[in-house]
Amino acid sequence: MIDGIRIKVCGITTLVDADFADACGADYLGFIFYAKSPRAITLEQFRAMQTKLPARKKVAVNVSPTADELRAFADAGVDFFQVHFPHDTPLKTVEAWAKAVGPGKLWLAPKLPPNADVAEELLPLAGTFLLDTFHNEKFGGTGETGDWAKFARHQQANPKRTWILSGGLSPDNIGDALRASGAKFVDVNSGVESAPGVKDREKLKRFVVRLHESRL
Repeated sequence: MIDGIRIKVCGITTLVDADFADACGADYLGFIFYAKSPRAITLEQFRAMQTKLPARKKVAVNVSPTADELRAFADAGVDFFQVHFPHDTPLKTVEAWAKAVGPGKLWLAPKLPPNADVAEELLPLAGTFLLDTFHNEKFGGTGETGDWAKFARHQQANPKRTWILSGGLSPDNIGDALRASGAKFVDVNSGVESAPGVKDREKLKRFVVRLHESRL
């Protein structure tokens, strides 16, 4: 945690990047198990790294997984489960995810169209919600910034939940993003990369420095 802001570095694909994210102060390391992502790894690859990873919380990121897939991630040593899904996914499906891993470990990331908010019935099913940039075809990883005012409104209306700001965050905009959104937890990915799945050390260091400067 840096100046009261928690950081998740997502799209980790190598031990080298995991170690550097740890050295920069990341609180959480995100691993993407969605096969269509350019940053995807397999569960077998994660297991091969798991014992050598830094002692930071590990987050499994996927899109509309089955409950059995979530349980497999848990068995592999993942701490939290970030689930992206269409905003009109049946409630019983989300309830199955919550039952599989528990609301305290479930991070829901509904794909919200511009005029849609997080549905009230989802709030009891997870302790944490991630708001990412909306894209018609993609579930995150767009590199485009989201609706920071919308994030602020959700966080203010539901203070008992943890809210994570995601979408296009970079060293160049993290200060503006924090001021506009009031976020206390941020998720950074493509904004600190030299290529998909390859973290850029200078960008990540600069991201942390700019985040710290914005809190002074």
